[in-house]
Amino acid sequence: MFLVSNEEMVVAALECGITAAIPAANYRKKGELARAIANIKAKTDKPFGINLVVNKSNTRYKQQLSEIINAKPAFIITSLGNPKQAIEMAHANGIKVFCDVVDLKFAQKVESLGADAIIAVNSKAGGHSGIFPPEKLMPELVDNCHTPIIYAGGIARKQDVDKALEMGAAGVSIGTIFIASEECKVSDEYKKAVVEYGAKDIVMTRKLSGSPTAVINTPYLQQIGNKPNIWERLVNGNSALKKFAKSVMMKAGMKKLYNSAFKATYKTVWCAGVSIEHVHKVRPIREIIADLTE
Repeated sequence: MFLVSNEEMVVAALECGITAAIPAANYRKKGELARAIANIKAKTDKPFGINLVVNKSNTRYKQQLSEIINAKPAFIITSLGNPKQAIEMAHANGIKVFCDVVDLKFAQKVESLGADAIIAVNSKAGGHSGIFPPEKLMPELVDNCHTPIIYAGGIARKQDVDKALEMGAAGVSIGTIFIASEECKVSDEYKKAVVEYGAKDIVMTRKLSGSPTAVINTPYLQQIGNKPNIWERLVNGNSALKKFAKSVMMKAGMKKLYNSAFKATYKTVWCAGVSIEHVHKVRPIREIIADLTE
C-alpha cells in the first residue's frame, strides 16, 4: 500500500505468522529502499516482499529493481506493466515474483513468463483495483492457470478468507484494513476516514495515475470529480502522448496522496477498498491478524 505500509507494520505482520510487502515507491532517494530491506532483515528472518510498478510511468523502475535484487527480499510483487525483466532478474537471484493481474489474458501472460504466483486483483480491491468481481475472476483463473492464485480485494474477516480459499485461492492479499492499525503512520484523519466511511463511499478515479484507482469519496473528491477532464481524455486517446502523460499523472498523483496521507489538508484523496465496511476502530496489527486467522 503506497505510503501506508512501513517497516514496523511488516515486522509486526511477520511476527504474527503472515508475510507482508512495502511498495518500492515509498522510498524516493537512492539507497533508501535497500536500507529498508536491510533494516527489516536485521529484525526478523521471516520472508517478506517489495511491491514494484514495472511500467514506464515509474521513472525509478531500474534503480528500484537493482536495489531489490541486491538486497534480496523473499519476493517481488509486480503491477501495471510487463514483468518479464523483473522475473528474469529475480529468478537469477533466488527471488520469487508474484504478479498482479486483472483478467485471464494477463494471468496467462505472466504465467508464460514464469511468475511464481498470480495475484487476482478483483473489483473490490483498494488502490489500483480490478475490473471483475471475484465470483467471475477467480473461477476463470483457477480453471485455466497452473500457477498458484492469490485472491486480492475485499478481505476484512475470517469468513472472507475462508470463502477465498474455497474458491481455489492458494492465499489472500489484504491491504485496506491495515490502514487502521496502530503501527501505521498515516494521519489520524486518514485512519478515522477508514473507520467512519463504508463500502458505499468507495468510488473509482483515473485522476491519480491514469489507471482505475479505488478511493474514499471525500468532499474534496466530490468537488473535483472522479472522471478524467477534457485534457486528460485527449491525452489518453493519443498513443504518442499517453505514456508520457501517465508518467506525469503518476508523479502528480503520488504527491497528492502523500499530502493526503500525512498532512492536515482539505484536499484529501485517500486510497481504500470496500473492506472499510468492516473496520470499526484502530487496533494493533496482532489483533487484526488474529481476527483473520482464528
